[in-house]
Amino acid sequence: MSKIAIIGATGRAGSQLLEEALRRGHTVTAIARNTDKLTARPGVTVKQVDALDANALQQAISGSDVVISAVHFSTLPASAVIDPVKKAGVKRLLVVGGAGSLLLPNGSRVIDSPGFPAQYKDEASAGADFLEELRQEKQLDWTFLSPSALFDGTERTGQFRLGQDDLLVSSDGKSSISFADFAIAMIDEVETPKHSRQRFTVGY
Repeated sequence: MSKIAIIGATGRAGSQLLEEALRRGHTVTAIARNTDKLTARPGVTVKQVDALDANALQQAISGSDVVISAVHFSTLPASAVIDPVKKAGVKRLLVVGGAGSLLLPNGSRVIDSPGFPAQYKDEASAGADFLEELRQEKQLDWTFLSPSALFDGTERTGQFRLGQDDLLVSSDGKSSISFADFAIAMIDEVETPKHSRQRFTVGY
């Protein structure tokens, strides 16, 4: 079993990752700026940390086997995660990615498509920048898991598809994944790494 540190453990993705990790018997360091939503229970160590405090974050994740970042990209740039992880001596970093940098059939990015919602542009752009910084990273064993276009819901089916850089679209034309099924794919990657220094995606 692994010691997993989750940055942003109270968020919609982070909370499902926490539950999935515990379900499988891993121990979790749950890191959040506001830990009011987190309750102490077996297998969980709660740490209240502002992720922008590099020293505090380094101390919080020290001793972990893997760090999962589940924080909004617009609030936490890549360097604010990568540097503390490296200084803490943790070798693996998994990132809850975004769909904006995935590719459409014509080869363009989702974020560059004409109908991309303006309110998500800043977050999606920051996510694409985060991925590019990871691709330049030579020291860490990183993985960036992009959800499908619609990332919502807590239904846990265990039935989904994996892809690489192309947006996954189902036969009915929808591109979606629940937070719970996303968490299954992410913890699968923790347990059986198949996408070292790669981005991959999950969808129905």
